[in-house]
Amino acid sequence: MPFYALAALGLWLARPTLAGLVAGGLVVALGCALRLWGAGHLVKTEQLTLSGPYAHLRHPLYAGTLLIAIGFGAMAGRAALLLVLLVFLPIFFAYYLPYKERVESERLLERYGEPYARYREAVPALVPRASAWRAPALDAADPGRRWSVARASENDEFGVLLGALFGSGLLVLRFWA
Repeated sequence: MPFYALAALGLWLARPTLAGLVAGGLVVALGCALRLWGAGHLVKTEQLTLSGPYAHLRHPLYAGTLLIAIGFGAMAGRAALLLVLLVFLPIFFAYYLPYKERVESERLLERYGEPYARYREAVPALVPRASAWRAPALDAADPGRRWSVARASENDEFGVLLGALFGSGLLVLRFWA
């Protein structure tokens, strides 16, 4: 809920420019694409997902969210970008990510044991590794290997895309106003 209030404040502060809309829009699109790619591979609770972006970074959905937030900040203008950089990012890195990393890692370690421990050691959280990581014994059992629209939908990713389109539309209208 506090992030929605932060977004509303960012919109109120918004003073978009054409350059900011274009540059920030590209970053938002990149973040949405990363999230969509990840959601189309993610098999929650049933399988340790190692395919697609998960072979390069452990948290593609969080990385995509970071890109979207920074992109919206750039689209909205200097004050909103400062809000993202000085409020959202510190909360994300000081509280949210460490909490989620601890809870998710404990759950995945308990469920998958040594294979997850090897994956966690080899694959960075947010900054992708250049080459895809593969665990030969697990690759054949990874049903997330192929991207799926149905899986992205099951993971509720299309709501994120609609939200990004809606937010972008509001900033474009604010620019024209």
